[in-house]
Amino acid sequence: MLLEFTKLMVGLLIALFHQPIADYVMEHERTLVMLLHQRGLQAPAVITRSMARNIYFSVGLFVASFQILKIWSLLHS
Repeated sequence: MLLEFTKLMVGLLIALFHQPIADYVMEHERTLVMLLHQRGLQAPAVITRSMARNIYFSVGLFVASFQILKIWSLLHS
C-alpha cells in the first residue's frame, strides 16, 4: 500500500511541477536537435513549450488518477 501512495505522490508532483519539468526537457531536446542538425541528421521538429507543459500535466494527472483508482480498489476488495 505504501508503494501505491508513493506513486500517487509522484503523479501529483509531476502535475504540480509540470512547467519546470517540461521547460527542462525542452531545453535539452532543443540542444539535441541542434547537435543532430549540425551532424547532418534529420530530426523531427521540437514540440512547442505549451504542448510539452500540457503533456506533462496530463501524464501527472493520469498517474495520480490511476493510483487513486488502484488504492480505492484495494481498500474495497
